[in-house]
Amino acid sequence: MNKAEQIRLENIADTDHEIFALLKQRYSPRTFKNESIKDRHLKQLFEAIRWSASSNNIQPWRFIYAEKGTEAYTKIFNCLSDFNKSWTKNAPVLLLSAYQEKTEEGKENFHALHDLGLSLGSMTVQAQYLGIAIHHMAGVDWQKAQKEFDVPEGFHVSTAIALGYYGGELEDLPKDLQGLETKKRKRISQEAFAFKNQWKLGI
Repeated sequence: MNKAEQIRLENIADTDHEIFALLKQRYSPRTFKNESIKDRHLKQLFEAIRWSASSNNIQPWRFIYAEKGTEAYTKIFNCLSDFNKSWTKNAPVLLLSAYQEKTEEGKENFHALHDLGLSLGSMTVQAQYLGIAIHHMAGVDWQKAQKEFDVPEGFHVSTAIALGYYGGELEDLPKDLQGLETKKRKRISQEAFAFKNQWKLGI
């Protein structure tokens, strides 16, 4: 067993209750296998998004993606925070997510971000099934990204995402980030967010 496989095993969630295996196995690495993502796999990821749940079937999600070595990849990379730049350079694919702010009738789409999140959840499970790791990033200069890619008015860049097959080498990361890959995963308890019958005060 190589180090990459060992890290994957160590990162399987220690759940309080049994859940779907792909959800237990999912985590957000900062290192990826040095291999391009197959085109058919990318199509499968976006097909999972295509069939995601959406309020009134508006499907407000939009994505810009680019493969390593292209000008568009560099443009996305340059929109990331310095911290994210320190490790994303090894990702085979970078992606920007965006959402349509209003309906076709011009009304505010209050649920657009909810739908975008649902679509990315679908993509994440599909990616896990294909052995593709996804790391979602809030650290992106969305205003710069809007300008770089001529995003039309009415659409809002939200997050950036790094994608690649699991199996990257720990040594590809800066020393200060290597410990994050094997750090024990933690989550708040269900009781802290799932309230039966009424909101729990003080939580």
